Amino acid sequence: MDLQLQGKRAIVTGGSRGIGKAIARQLALEGADVVIAARGQEALQATAKELAALTGRTIVPVVTDTGSNDSVNALIAHAVEALGGVDILVNAAALPGGISTATGIAEVIDAEALLDIDIKVIGYLRTARAVAPHLLANGWGRIINIGGLAIHRTGRPVATLRNVGVAAVTKNLADELGPQGINVVAVHPGLTRTERTDSAAAARAASGNTIGRIVDAGEVADIVAFLASPRSVAINGDAIAVGGGSPGTIHY
Repeated sequence: MDLQLQGKRAIVTGGSRGIGKAIARQLALEGADVVIAARGQEALQATAKELAALTGRTIVPVVTDTGSNDSVNALIAHAVEALGGVDILVNAAALPGGISTATGIAEVIDAEALLDIDIKVIGYLRTARAVAPHLLANGWGRIINIGGLAIHRTGRPVATLRNVGVAAVTKNLADELGPQGINVVAVHPGLTRTERTDSAAAARAASGNTIGRIVDAGEVADIVAFLASPRSVAINGDAIAVGGGSPGTIHY
């Protein structure tokens, strides 16, 4: 299937490593030019060089703090200047699993909870708000928000909260922007194999899903590339679970 991404212009936050890097790679392999954003300059530059050599596309690294409006606005302006516009935003800038490790309400530390929400929920909202006028001017666009399967589980109250927030932002944006040709979708990975995954984590993932193995970041990226494409027009405001299937649960 031709995903019709040739020549599209994308921004991927959290694009220097992990799922974000895999998404940037796949979009570029499909013919998109990509701005990758993250806070660490060294990792960004290394990833941009690697992906440009691999794909032959323009890969632009931009140091960005999605907790800052000024930094987010500068990112969008830089992307528009470097790529000549923007068509796709993928929000993946968040610490996997979150900052808060609280497993009960008594363990929640306000500052950690607020920072988790600021990075993953308000940060996503900041980037979407900044990029929306450019997508509206195009009359077409895609926004994909990377959440997490903690949305469906108890036992990590802040982790659940931030992913519920991602879903809420996604649906509100979809209803507002959908009639103007901009589809907005949430993707919820489970534990995913990245460059930092160890064998113990892979075994936990394999025992907790219905495919019997951990999902690779590249497999998440395949789903995101489809959702970023014109082919995905029938999906808007929904959440796609990409954790290999959750045994014993039904979501409809």
